[in-house]
Amino acid sequence: MAILGAIDPILTKDLDAGTSDVSDAWRCRAYVERGGYSALKKIISEKIPPARVIDELKKSALRGRGGAGFPTGLKWSFMPSDYDGDKYLICNSDEGEPGSFKDRDLLLLNPHAVIEGMVIGAYAMGVKRAYNYIHGEIPEACARFLEALDEARAAGFVGNDILGSGFCVEIFAHRGRGAYVCGEETAMLESLEGKKGQPRNKPPFPAASGLYGAPTTINNTETFAAVPFVVSMGADAYLAAGTPGNGGTKLFSVSGHVERPGNYEVPLGTPFGALLELAGGVRASRALKACIPGGTSAAVLPAEVMMNLTMDYDSISRAGSMLGSGAVIVLDETTCMVGALEAITYFYQRESCGQCSPCREGTRWMHRIVRRIENGEGRSGDLETLEDVARNISGRSICALGDAASAAVQGFLKHFRGEFAHHIERGQCLVPREVQREGCRLRERSSKATS
Repeated sequence: MAILGAIDPILTKDLDAGTSDVSDAWRCRAYVERGGYSALKKIISEKIPPARVIDELKKSALRGRGGAGFPTGLKWSFMPSDYDGDKYLICNSDEGEPGSFKDRDLLLLNPHAVIEGMVIGAYAMGVKRAYNYIHGEIPEACARFLEALDEARAAGFVGNDILGSGFCVEIFAHRGRGAYVCGEETAMLESLEGKKGQPRNKPPFPAASGLYGAPTTINNTETFAAVPFVVSMGADAYLAAGTPGNGGTKLFSVSGHVERPGNYEVPLGTPFGALLELAGGVRASRALKACIPGGTSAAVLPAEVMMNLTMDYDSISRAGSMLGSGAVIVLDETTCMVGALEAITYFYQRESCGQCSPCREGTRWMHRIVRRIENGEGRSGDLETLEDVARNISGRSICALGDAASAAVQGFLKHFRGEFAHHIERGQCLVPREVQREGCRLRERSSKATS
């Protein structure tokens, strides 16, 4: 299984591009040569009922790859089959989570897998119009997807009378403008409708009232790219590639203090140590200090906890964090945890849409306190205040942005409270500045390698 398909063999060792020209491996011809669209052809030729496709997804234990990890087949079953009006399908490619860059590479390197998954989803749910909402800061990925879409349409895989079956679905691409909050599904719906991207109150949920008030199903880019594998392999084989309740493989965007930052596809349930080894280990042979396993919206975990975990939804959840989007941020011994949290809280206070007072005011408050501590101006009681603000944000906003910001603060204070206390008591960092400077140089090189 190689969801990325055309990526460097170091990252997906079972690459079988079917073409000698890697630069064209994303194209429709190359995708078909390596078995692409065979899942769609199988469904059409065998006239597999839509309900059976959904049942296979349920059996495969494919969970949403965007962050929440909700069972994909179950989500698809929520779409009303007897609804007479328009229904919509949306691919969420608004990848704004810090540390995540897997969806970008999917659209660049294997866009037809995403398209095939979307077409299968449209067939299973009786949808005739689908959209891919693409992050505004990756224009090259949007251009690539549009070109691949034209190829798929010309080959008869998208549009009217697909493969002579009478089934029709049209797919469109929509570029966002880089707002993190539009990764939340109802804010994305607002943006698609031409309105300000702010989350909606739920219920009603999108399956009942989504785009233009019609039933809508939204899945992540990687989720759609995995669907053809489930259909081709069969649910049992796909499930066997992962662990019980965590079927298949997962793309992990590994960044931070590692030798080879990049995207790595491994079976769910792979030990964290094995994933770290694939990424070349911690840079400069330094000691691992901590890891954020699922993007900055996931709680940080110390090295001694992380090294005993497997990379799957359940294992990470039991440890007090979450797998999230699979953005694995590795932090070595040169990292000042106060400085790291200051950067994270700055991000969330900037990206809050401002609709909910607890999130709008609370994220700013948390950032001001952490910045003060980082600058050596911390006060007695700051940590208690920080914890109190985080608790009062959690669960009190329409979307999960406030929850993500508070989870980050709570995780850092839970595991590295002593470092924050040292900042307050002595007005300086526990990690020597010269060590931090070396760490910063490593982070800069790591960032360039993944950009």
